Amino acid sequence: MNSTYKSLFEEFTFKSGVQLKNRILMAPMTNFSSKENGVVSDEELSYYQIRAGGVGAVITAVAYVTRDGKGFVNEISADSDEMIPGLKRLADTIKGEGAKAILQIFHAGRMAPPELLEGGQSVSASAVAALRPGLVTPRELTESEIETIIQGFGDATRRAMEAGFDGVEIHGANTYLIQQFFSPHSNRRTDKWGGAIEKRMTFPLAVIDIVKATVKEHSKTPFVVGYRISPEETETPGITMEDTLTFVDTLAEQDLDYLHISVQDFWQGSMRDENDKKSRVLMIHERVGDKIPVIGVGSLHTPDDVNEALDTGVPLLALGREMIVEPKWVEKVEAGEEETIATTLTKDDQERLVVPDGLWSPIMNTPGWFPVVEKD
Repeated sequence: MNSTYKSLFEEFTFKSGVQLKNRILMAPMTNFSSKENGVVSDEELSYYQIRAGGVGAVITAVAYVTRDGKGFVNEISADSDEMIPGLKRLADTIKGEGAKAILQIFHAGRMAPPELLEGGQSVSASAVAALRPGLVTPRELTESEIETIIQGFGDATRRAMEAGFDGVEIHGANTYLIQQFFSPHSNRRTDKWGGAIEKRMTFPLAVIDIVKATVKEHSKTPFVVGYRISPEETETPGITMEDTLTFVDTLAEQDLDYLHISVQDFWQGSMRDENDKKSRVLMIHERVGDKIPVIGVGSLHTPDDVNEALDTGVPLLALGREMIVEPKWVEKVEAGEEETIATTLTKDDQERLVVPDGLWSPIMNTPGWFPVVEKD
């Protein structure tokens, strides 16, 4: 190994006691590859297996916790005990290659495509439509329905534990239901679940509480509980950085193992003010990094990029698209073969990269998403 990259391979121990062999995680990325009923598929297992050998942990594609929260075609399900055997195969596959296995869990809320829902009706904090074509105006959740979804997060956590996962990541980012409750755009409620910022934290904190209570009740070994957050929204009204810094102050006191900051680029500035160039990841790390570990992510393509990000003091970094383009990214750095890391792919690389059909199609058909080049 090139000694320049020694810091990438330092061990890290979470508050829960779970230890990572290095500072690199595979970021959660939807792969549209489970069976229609949410059961993990064989091609999904192959996709994870080839990528789980080098990273310290794999955070899976997101799994829905209740049926009305399904957000993607062929998405993993954690909504019933029938899913446990498939989830166990996934956890065993990841752990068998040497990485810790973390199941990301969520409810899509108003971002759920109507064609994936029974009756075609999505739900959310309030009946406010998302600004995205193809979606319907959601129905406002009742108090009892909110409690049912919260319980769904607890039940999904138990299933993850029974399946052998090392942790769960609560997906409170990317405009899905947990974020919808925190956002003044999507949450116009006047009961205990909405209003001032403290009340808009009520749902996310209730989800964290039930996940932690489930871990306490069922855990036989250390188990990670992480939380993913998006720093800002473009809508008005919408989540501002000031809102988020207030929120992370509270999250830092929740006995979580980490905060995972969801951005497109580690160095990305404000979505709301183009003159504000300061990295949102670093702002959160500087605010609460002494209380809770931050996972940074976003456009860290090379070992030098990762090194530069680690030099900021952010202790953990997740690689997303980089792990699709180069499944052996970490192994190559560790072996001193960083010059052979692939940074592009061609339309003929699907089989070599072990990418399921459900993911390969959008990679090929979404211009600018991946560095697709013509074959030499």
